[in-house]
Amino acid sequence: MMEELSSGSSDYAASTWIAWFLSTKGNEYFCELDEDYILDRFNLTGLNTEVQHYMHALDLITDALDEQLDDDQREQIETQARILYGLIHARYIITTRGLAKMLEKYKRADFGRCPRVLCYQQPLLPVGLSDIPFQSPVKLYCPRCEDLYNPKSSRHGSIDGAYFGTTFPHMLFMTYGGVSANVLHQRALALEQNNSLTGPQQNSDDLCNEVGAADGPSDTRAQAHVEPATSRGAMEAASLPKPVVPDVERVVPRIFGFPVHETSRLMAWQGRQQQKQAVRISRFQHRAENLPKRP
Repeated sequence: MMEELSSGSSDYAASTWIAWFLSTKGNEYFCELDEDYILDRFNLTGLNTEVQHYMHALDLITDALDEQLDDDQREQIETQARILYGLIHARYIITTRGLAKMLEKYKRADFGRCPRVLCYQQPLLPVGLSDIPFQSPVKLYCPRCEDLYNPKSSRHGSIDGAYFGTTFPHMLFMTYGGVSANVLHQRALALEQNNSLTGPQQNSDDLCNEVGAADGPSDTRAQAHVEPATSRGAMEAASLPKPVVPDVERVVPRIFGFPVHETSRLMAWQGRQQQKQAVRISRFQHRAENLPKRP
């Protein structure tokens, strides 16, 4: 028994703190930070106000802590070192080298796969709902269904979402466009082509403009296709009650807090299509209620 303890302590002493941290169960989502990145104080700007015992925690991460500490002090510094590593990690994974490391983990599906059947085992990516620590735990983002999922493991579910941030998955897909297979763009075109509200005379240029044009011109085109051609249809639309559109919360891809341009335009187009479908359903329900009842 004593031999096992001594061998375990020697392994711990020979390993770096980062290697020990990454090998701990529940930390599989993290990638290894480059020491050069950690030692560059510019990359750590502002973190000293977020972490207690900042200098001691930084020294512990870089294996430069030489002070003799009692167990209570070391436990406190250990906790703060984990927080500091997570906050540095959120900044590192949106750099070129960090994105490359996380891309390899994404290709291996280290973060799990989407449980939705029609996503066909699409690999997931970790994302935070806030960039502020201690606000919400990490979630898993699926680029195919654009939805969020909770990690299966309770160990992973307790990780702070700020350690990955709100920008990371969307930055990765913008940097490595091929890995997402342009899922959003293909989906938009498919929806546009299969939409029964668009006329058969609409050509491919109009389809692209409907999806990708600016909100002002595209709204005008959309109204031109949707407005009833007859006064009878206009009267029916005016007499119908205002459709109730369900309040569905959706993931809005953001880069440093700003909505991703192409995706935001797509979501605006999807919102217009949702309004159109709500109007169609209201009309159908109104006509069904006014049908003469059979004797």
